[in-house]
Parts: sequence; structure tokens; C-alpha cells
Amino acid sequence: MSIESELRAEFGDAVLGGTPPEYLTDFTRAPGTADAVVLPATAEEVAAVLAWCYERDVPVVPRGGGTGAAAGAVPDGGVVVALDRLDRVRSFEPELWRINVEAGVPTGRLKQLVRESGLMFAPDPGAPEQSQIGGNIATNAGGPHAFKYGVVGDWVTGIEAALPPGELVSVGGAIRKDVAGYDLKRLLVGSEGTLGIVTAAWLKLMPAPEAVLPVAVFHRGTPEGCAALLRVVGSGIVAAALDVLDAETLACGAASFPGGVPDGAGFVLLAEADGSLAEAERIRDELVEAAGEDAVGVHAPRTRDEVEAFWRWRSGLAFAVLARRGGVVAEDIVVPLDRVEEAMEETLAIGRRRDLVGLSFGHAGDGNLHSAFLVAPQDPDELRRAALAVDDLFDVAVRLGGSVSGEHGLGLLKRGQLARQWSPRALDLHADIKRLFDPKDLLNPGKKLARPPAGETHAPLATRS
Repeated sequence: MSIESELRAEFGDAVLGGTPPEYLTDFTRAPGTADAVVLPATAEEVAAVLAWCYERDVPVVPRGGGTGAAAGAVPDGGVVVALDRLDRVRSFEPELWRINVEAGVPTGRLKQLVRESGLMFAPDPGAPEQSQIGGNIATNAGGPHAFKYGVVGDWVTGIEAALPPGELVSVGGAIRKDVAGYDLKRLLVGSEGTLGIVTAAWLKLMPAPEAVLPVAVFHRGTPEGCAALLRVVGSGIVAAALDVLDAETLACGAASFPGGVPDGAGFVLLAEADGSLAEAERIRDELVEAAGEDAVGVHAPRTRDEVEAFWRWRSGLAFAVLARRGGVVAEDIVVPLDRVEEAMEETLAIGRRRDLVGLSFGHAGDGNLHSAFLVAPQDPDELRRAALAVDDLFDVAVRLGGSVSGEHGLGLLKRGQLARQWSPRALDLHADIKRLFDPKDLLNPGKKLARPPAGETHAPLATRS
């Protein structure tokens, strides 16, 4: 019997017929294969599927909403365990600012639910209508508001997970403080399904701000814009978000920017102020004062319609970049805040050296840049040069004192890249932790490796197309 047939005999309709292609890739569109796809309905069933696979030495690839950008959920055989059906809110206590949700709850649904009670779950990973809380936790996802509010892991107080050889384990819970043992919860956060399968989580919440006011400050170029970024941070202004777009990125979205882009603009700092209405207005004015020195223009929407138009433009910017050439190879490097300008300029230099259009945008308040190279997806030579450009980019990030990933994780595409920035002992500890949790190496094998596999210089390249 096939693995699919054997699983169906044990788990019935939870096992899909065939392996639908939508469960075999993610945002990267890297191609995957699987022997079966299972959609468990309960955490106990997740643990039972894991136990079945572990007993038979069958690899298991956990999957959330498929919005990952590092091919972390792309299978290479084995069983895909998709968590779509674990979509229940187990408890919600607004008066205590906490919620307990299963891993398959969409991020957007969670944010809307708590907002209706005057609260907020501040992390804002991309694709909120499709991404799931379990996947957000597995990648420790970030987003623009990580500057003020932190990444997803900062909002997790407890995790329930299915661990090898197939049992449910809970660490943390509804409590806000817990220093009693090693922080196993933090090990599972960001582990990308290589240590266990997150099935549910306790999340802390906070009151939603009364007002959220964005502002865009335009500068002539990257040096002036990055100087403005450092002035904002150095002034102590508590912005909710600090994003930047370089000239190439801005050019991709200039035609649709509300009110038009000022003449001479080659860089834009996108900031956000929140709090009470009076507080948000004060912070916005401080942002304009600090960042506006030598600016060529400022856009500070005030009405609800103006603010909504601004955010529609910002959310559609990635598609505008993608439309320029049809494909983009991007990485989410991190550098110290005072090296952001160098990283952005070196991205352009790499592009010129590899005969590609390079550009940078991202959450520069955290030093987190999405440095990208535009490609025609059907041009193998451009894809080859883009792979070399990404390799150059990782060298730049590490040389500037940064990291090869800020919010997407390692997955398949960046496996082994930690060896550029960690000591041999740290790499050994990374591998030891994996062996302790998963001694058979069956949980998402080949992903999030600290060292590259023997003979591999860099992982396969996937493009967004």
C-alpha cells in the first residue's frame, strides 16, 4: 500500500486524495513533492499523525497558510501536515488582554476579532488573510510595527505543540511572566517546524490606539533619507513604524502614490504615529520636524479616506515592484541601524556588478531591509546571476555586522547561511538542539540548517513570479 492509502486507513477523510499542488509550495513558488497531505482536525490528531510517521520513518512537513518566503514549508517527499482545520478560538478574555487560539486561525481574523473588543495584536506579518498564527510563530514573523511592538514571538506567552515521537507538550500558558525553566517556548518560536508542530498558542493583547496617523517624508537620495532616519531614532520619537523605500522602489509605485511624488524625490521614509488622537498628532508632527530637514516633500494624510488610500498604496507596493520585470529575488537581511545606508548602496552596486536592477525597501527602523533584484522569471541566465547577487548580499550583511535574515527565517533557501555569521560552537549547539527534539531528523528535514549540507555552496534559488 502507498503511504496515502495507509494513512487514510488510519485517519480517514483527514487525508486528502492525491497531493493538491497548493499544498506543495509557498510564496517562493519553489516546487515540492509529497507522498500524502493530511489536514488534522484536532491537536490530538496532529500528534497521532506525527506518531504514525515517526514510527515508520516518514518525514513530516508542517504547513500553515503557505505565505512563507524561504521555502520553509515546501516538501521533498513525506507527509504534509496542514493546519487549516485547527481554526478554533479556544478562549478569549478581553478584560484580561489574552486569547488562546489554534494554529490554523488566520492572522487577519485574529486581528479583527480582538479589534472588535478594543484590543490589538500588534504584529502585522504580510498576507494576513492567508497567513496563520501557527506559521507566524514558526517563523517568528515580523512586519512594519515590529519597530515599536516587537515580532510575533514577543506576544506569545504559551505554546502547545506536537513533538516527536508524537505527543502534545505545553509550555507557558495564560501567565504573563514565567522564568522557572529553560525557555522552551522561545526555542519553538522561530523553529520553522523543525523541532515540533505548533498546534495552539496563548497570545497577549493590548488596548488598540485611538488614532493611527502615517506620514511620508521624501528626500533626494539615500544618504539624505538615512540621515533623516537616524535623526528620528536619535531624537527619541516613539514611532510605531519606520520604513524606507529607495529610488528604484519608489519609481515602481510612484504613479499610484496618493497626491503624487514630489519632483526630485529619490527616497521616502514612511513613518507611523499612534496613541490617543492628541498623542498621535504630536508624534506625527515630531516625525515631520525630525525627518523633514532638507526634505523635498511631506505627505501627512489626516482624514480617514486619505489614510486608507495611503495604506492601500503601501500594501500594493510589492505588486508594483513585481510587475516591473515579472519576477523578483529578494532577501530580508538585517544590519545595524547606522549601516543601513551602506547596505542599500551596496545592494545597488551588487546589481550593477551582476547586470541586474537592484533595489531596497523595508523596515529600516529595525535595520531590516528587503534587498531585491528584478528578474524575468523565464530567463535562466538572469536567475543564475540573481543567485550570485544574493550570495554577495549575504556577505555584505555579515560584513556590516548583521544577519542573513530578519523576519523570513532560513527555510530551504537560506539553509547553511548561518555558518557565515556564527562561531563553530554556536553552529554545533544549533545542530544539537535539533537532534534533541528530533533524533530521527524527520521534522521538516533539510530546512533551517545552520551549516550547509556537504558539497552545497548555496541552496536552490526560487523566484517570486
